[in-house]
Amino acid sequence: MDRHDDTLMIVKIFVSFDVENDQDLCDEMIASSGSLGIFEVCGSSQNAVMGDSWQQRTQRQIAGADQVVVVCGEHTDESERVEAEVRMAQEHDKPVILLWSRREAMCKKPVGMRRDDSMYSWTLDILREQLIANQRKALGDRVPESLKRRVPQPSQSKG
Repeated sequence: MDRHDDTLMIVKIFVSFDVENDQDLCDEMIASSGSLGIFEVCGSSQNAVMGDSWQQRTQRQIAGADQVVVVCGEHTDESERVEAEVRMAQEHDKPVILLWSRREAMCKKPVGMRRDDSMYSWTLDILREQLIANQRKALGDRVPESLKRRVPQPSQSKG
């Protein structure tokens, strides 16, 4: 892919992960956000009681994200929090990217994902390609304002 094609925009992502077992994976995702230069983390799973305030905060963060990245580990399928976040992403019609995040382990998809939903190896190149593909799909035929040609307005002559 041409280097100029992949600079569509900074993608805002919500990182969903099993807070009891995979905090290190989220930390690694946040640390790598700067090296790609294509995404920024605008929210992530929080180790808080899953009450009304958690629900409202999480809904707001997911609604404000362009995409949701699920950092999958060995126990992701057991996490009620990840299941709820995936459901919110689906309700907000956000693309969900599943990353196989522990090379040495059997990583599992969260509840709510289809059997045929792909899980991708977590490399920066693969993540970059998935983010770009989803953004292009979301843009469709729309042209971003920054790329539209400016047509000069005719001057109003006094007469």
